[in-house]
Amino acid sequence: MAEATTDKATEATTDKVTDEATPPTPEATGKVTFVGAGPGAADLLTFRAARAIADADIVIWAASLVQAEVLDHARGGAEILDSAAMSLEDVVAVYARAAADGLKVARVHSGDPALWGGTQEQLDRCAEIGVATEVVPGVSSFSAVAALARRELTIPEVAQSVILTRLGGGKTPMPPGEEVREFARHGTTMALFLSAARSGQLVRELLEGGYPESTPVVVAYQATWPEELIVTCTVGTLEETVKEHRLWKHTLFLVGPALAAHGTRSHLYHPGHFHGFRRAEPGARARLRAERAERDARQEPDVRAEPSGS
Repeated sequence: MAEATTDKATEATTDKVTDEATPPTPEATGKVTFVGAGPGAADLLTFRAARAIADADIVIWAASLVQAEVLDHARGGAEILDSAAMSLEDVVAVYARAAADGLKVARVHSGDPALWGGTQEQLDRCAEIGVATEVVPGVSSFSAVAALARRELTIPEVAQSVILTRLGGGKTPMPPGEEVREFARHGTTMALFLSAARSGQLVRELLEGGYPESTPVVVAYQATWPEELIVTCTVGTLEETVKEHRLWKHTLFLVGPALAAHGTRSHLYHPGHFHGFRRAEPGARARLRAERAERDARQEPDVRAEPSGS
């Protein structure tokens, strides 16, 4: 019995020594918030984005892509850095300083951080450093351009999908199968970023993919900025429109039949449609079903059996 008591005492002492010898893992200090600043206009910032900038000790912003009025939300004394003059390593060094000193950083990106913002590589570095992160979404330029053009991109029975892409041949190679001509085969709405400098190639790939020359296009330069330019054309006149206005950067294209569609109706607010907050009107419900059946019959392929060869 004495031997057992000694073993337990030794075990307890060993555990105590081990606990004292292993320092507690320090919690991550500091925070980096990736802020989507929208397409340009400062009043398109979300409340959460403005609050993140106001709370920051350091604000890193893209001066060539974000309007200076965004900095009106920064507090006095905050350190302001222009990312245009910084490499990824320079930016990560700021994040490391924030982690060591318990500072808050607002990394302000144009548009939405989820699209062509180089955000993931920064999030990965923050994880390696051990600094906390948050991502605040922003208004993307494609939705801002649709609003400026007063067009819905998803029209019932015309287009129910939106493809966000860019033309190949730029600084970042496109993965196999992601060429514009391949996406164009869907015939739906496309938003094309970073493609104005090669408008001739863009037109060729849109036509090769199956868009008719008469397909409507919205061309937007510096959307929501004071110098914004919004013009409409077709796939057939896109290249000459770009050259006429001397556009080669900060330009986005919306392409597809939805940009000129009229006369269709969504079922969402149809009196024959029901959901958890509204009952369908019986007569309207019957008419809606009849319309669906007629439409399905028009779209159904001819499945008549071919004559047997026997």
